Amino acid sequence: MAEKTIFVQALFILAQRTLCPKRYYKLILITPSKKAFLRLILVSGSIILADQITKYIIKINFALHDSIIVIDHFFNITHIMNPGGAFGILASQPIVVRKFIFLFISSMVALGVLWFYKKCALDFIFLSYGLALIFGGAAGNLIDRFMYGKVVDFLDFYIGSFHWPAFNIADSAINIGMGILIYSILFNKIPDL
Repeated sequence: MAEKTIFVQALFILAQRTLCPKRYYKLILITPSKKAFLRLILVSGSIILADQITKYIIKINFALHDSIIVIDHFFNITHIMNPGGAFGILASQPIVVRKFIFLFISSMVALGVLWFYKKCALDFIFLSYGLALIFGGAAGNLIDRFMYGKVVDFLDFYIGSFHWPAFNIADSAINIGMGILIYSILFNKIPDL
């Protein structure tokens, strides 16, 4: 019986060395910094993917300003192209001003979020999820700005004649991420900078 066990162990070691030579061991080991990077990629990537897929579905199935009622007197899906920022801020500004603000400054903010993520990802995991959400949402909207010069919004909540400004999945991720960031700041759960 012991001989069988030794044979099985030897076979396992041989297979392991054949399938995964020693020079590749470091790639397989998941260090804390690789976990943090993987977290950023998975969370941000999921947000970007979900955001872009839903926007694509809206663009191919709805003409601009078309709407369907999902929950009567509360929630519609409405195709809107938002030239401004959150809640339509700066929508009436000239396109040159909007492009500068939304492309350049948004890109700088996204880089700042990445820098802050790197500072806190290992020791402040909850905060790092919030920052990954913010980055994914910012990247999702930035893609729209580069492609169309505007952002596709479609989630339209309202009560009576009061409409909350339409938004999308990227906006939702940014808001959730900002909630986590504000919570972390209020309860002093952020790294020393």
